[in-house]
Amino acid sequence: MGSRASSLLREEEIEEIKKETGFSHSQITRLYSRFTSLDKGENGTLGREDFQRIPELAINPLGDRIINAFFPEGEDQVNFRGFMRTLAHFRPIEDNEKNKDPTASEPLNSRINKLLFAFQLYDLDRDDKISRDELLQVLRMMVGVNISDEQLGSIADRTIQEADQNGDNSISFNEFIKVLEKVDVEQKMSIRFLH
Repeated sequence: MGSRASSLLREEEIEEIKKETGFSHSQITRLYSRFTSLDKGENGTLGREDFQRIPELAINPLGDRIINAFFPEGEDQVNFRGFMRTLAHFRPIEDNEKNKDPTASEPLNSRINKLLFAFQLYDLDRDDKISRDELLQVLRMMVGVNISDEQLGSIADRTIQEADQNGDNSISFNEFIKVLEKVDVEQKMSIRFLH
């Protein structure tokens, strides 16, 4: 196990993370401090149990789904860079980013990437569509036992019926985008303290 001092961020790492995520130098150093405080094993990575100690995630009904988003498939640890890439989805979009170079790749916090992140929270089996069963599972996570299974089924059926354009009884990412085109994703999927 290395000491915290040996795992401090180098200036070139900060610059690379700034480019990749859009976070400022001070935001990166502040989030690095938070990352290292969560890293109880002091090994430069976080596991699921480290995230489960975050009170806001522990009480969030989608906490486990959000935690899973930090881990690439098959991985059980995330390093600081991966941590920052996931957090970047929640970074507010700055006015100067809205008119960016059209040839550059989409920033992680773009509307389309925020929507993809949200879509993946619902797509439990990662087959690029949201089935009725997946929608029901997520709804159950969000409302617990406050609504009957019959009511949840009705909500899921109505949601699929409204969103499904190709008649496959599921919601594709394009259908998901269409349903949410009038929703202020920027406001709903941004964490203001990251501003």
